[in-house]
Amino acid sequence: MTVTAGIDLLRGRPTPAIGSTEAKLQQRKLDALKRGVHRIADAAALPFGVHLIGVGGAGARVVEQFLRDAPEGLLDVPGSRLTALAVDIGEQDLGAVRAQGERFGTGRAHVEALSLALPEEGLLQESLSSYRSFLKLEYPMYHPNPDAGAWLPPQAATAQPGAPLSRALAKAIYGRAYYDGDRPMAAALKRFARSVEATQGDAVVCLVFGLAGGTGSGIALDLARHLSNGVFGRRMLITGIGIAPHADEALADAGASLFPVLAELDVLCDEEKNRGITLSCGDLYKNPFTAGFVVVPQPSGADVASTRTVVNTELVSLLQHRRGANLWEALRLLNWVAAPSTQHSAARTPWGARWIHLFGCGSAHQAPVGVDVPAALGLLPGYAPEFIELRQADGDNPGATARAWASALDTALLPEVPTHLVPGAPSGTVQFLLPRLAKTDLALFVRARDAYDALPVAERLAVHSLLLEQGVLLCEPSRRLEGMAGASLGDGGHWVAVPLDALRGETV
Repeated sequence: MTVTAGIDLLRGRPTPAIGSTEAKLQQRKLDALKRGVHRIADAAALPFGVHLIGVGGAGARVVEQFLRDAPEGLLDVPGSRLTALAVDIGEQDLGAVRAQGERFGTGRAHVEALSLALPEEGLLQESLSSYRSFLKLEYPMYHPNPDAGAWLPPQAATAQPGAPLSRALAKAIYGRAYYDGDRPMAAALKRFARSVEATQGDAVVCLVFGLAGGTGSGIALDLARHLSNGVFGRRMLITGIGIAPHADEALADAGASLFPVLAELDVLCDEEKNRGITLSCGDLYKNPFTAGFVVVPQPSGADVASTRTVVNTELVSLLQHRRGANLWEALRLLNWVAAPSTQHSAARTPWGARWIHLFGCGSAHQAPVGVDVPAALGLLPGYAPEFIELRQADGDNPGATARAWASALDTALLPEVPTHLVPGAPSGTVQFLLPRLAKTDLALFVRARDAYDALPVAERLAVHSLLLEQGVLLCEPSRRLEGMAGASLGDGGHWVAVPLDALRGETV
């Protein structure tokens, strides 16, 4: 007999049975969100405590915009502090960060731009040959893999200054700066952490990088692990922010590296997959993004430079507007939405396979008439959120354009309750966060997987980063455990307990 209790026949997804205790708790949770239980009443008195790390070119440009747009008086409330760190290979985007950093004194701010040197091939290979010793000192329970230092072929260790770098090469350059010699990267992270911990109020760190950039995505996950699990000892809230590529950007590998990037984030942010990583590789591979991960799409319809400016400006306003209250409210909302109805709101939420949150924005002067909202956001059919909060410009009365945006989101995405309009957005814009997407809800994931599959096998190592030092090629099938991901490099026999079909999004 077919049982339909607990099934929403109109939308085709499981919901609690009508009248059940869980259904009542779910309704109470949504009612509390509509009442604004997550809202900050007096943002003007809030000590500013949003700190920023930008990695690679995309991340450095966001840091520069963050410093440029910081309003006078941002740090005037007692206890406020601003910490910003930009990390890149080469100087191209760092000069502007240093110039903007001069606006701030050292009393309540710490601004640093760190250029990682591109070492000679021999020096880089020398550092890689010592990786087993570095990892053993960092994590005494590390099981050495004799091939763990051979993950960067000699021909891959050369690059021209200013030329795009592979993810594997960027990782190696970062690793040398973090583990070897004078360890400038490790020292910079310690300085960053000391400044963050001097905040006399709530603090959150946002780590921003481009999902498609070889430098940013090749470095960011190791940096996040070292900062969150190492320097901070998992005591600090850290939000990852990944900027998706523009449709017109010419990517060196046709987007193939995006698949390993999303797969690596998946095994960090999905608790079940993450257990399959830490079981083999240790606790330093626990999810470093303790406050979740946000993807920022770049809508098509304008050129790359114009779109980049809009996206960076909107993202920075999320971090700064109302002294950071918009970001804090978003994090509270996401924790409530993702939590089971029976979980206490103070508990940290397990995201599961739906670990992605998507930041969207639009013009407050132009209604989305005729716009395919899911397509514009890069969403595939089937995604339906529980709750959407749409921010409009300050003022309690929603304008016609804001109502049109809310209606468009409701029609396109079918949230459980109608989109809730709240004030707090910067003038001229509307902003929203879509909660709890799986990687398979993103059109770019499917395209990236196809591009990766088309890549010659010999070129796939270069588009990986996370776990290479463990001797594991994450997105390739295991040669040791049938049906699992993670091919072992060489004869080391290392493994991870993550099903390959789940990693590839063929099952969730």
